[in-house]
Amino acid sequence: MPVDFSARKQMILGGVILLALADVALGLYSWELASAPQTPQQQYAQQSMQLKVLKGDIERAQKIRSDIPSTQKDCDRFEQSLFPVSTGYSSVTSELGDMAKKAGVQLEDVAFKQDSESHKIVEVVIDATINGDYKNVVAFLNAVQRSNSTYAMDSLTLGSENSQGPAGFIKVAVHLKTYFRTTA
Repeated sequence: MPVDFSARKQMILGGVILLALADVALGLYSWELASAPQTPQQQYAQQSMQLKVLKGDIERAQKIRSDIPSTQKDCDRFEQSLFPVSTGYSSVTSELGDMAKKAGVQLEDVAFKQDSESHKIVEVVIDATINGDYKNVVAFLNAVQRSNSTYAMDSLTLGSENSQGPAGFIKVAVHLKTYFRTTA
């Protein structure tokens, strides 16, 4: 029984063409359904959802507007809690010295650098070195963190102690930021 491959090829090709045409027809039908106008109920539901979102935005904006006086008072209270520039440097030096003494560490090489000024507030960078055992260094860092003054700890760098101090002493370079107010 001889097998006729050319007839079989023609049947397979015809089937593939039929599938491709059906796929194109279904794609066109789907596209037409997607671009069909919405029913009034669908339009109403969509516009209702947009209205809810816009009302929510308006309510949040009104809440922000009503909170502005309270926020302004908080900002003013924060500004007044900062040391004035005229006495800030000595006040910070004294405060850090007291914290170091209570923690049992040595505070050395305290250096200040005025970094930037914005809206009556001056940012001041403080670089210092503290020497002590681990427990006391941690106590000092906790005191800085819990201070009523505003300090932002930027970095700590563990150094080596070259002096003949007691075993277990460490040297830590501290990089802090604080802020001073420019007007009284």
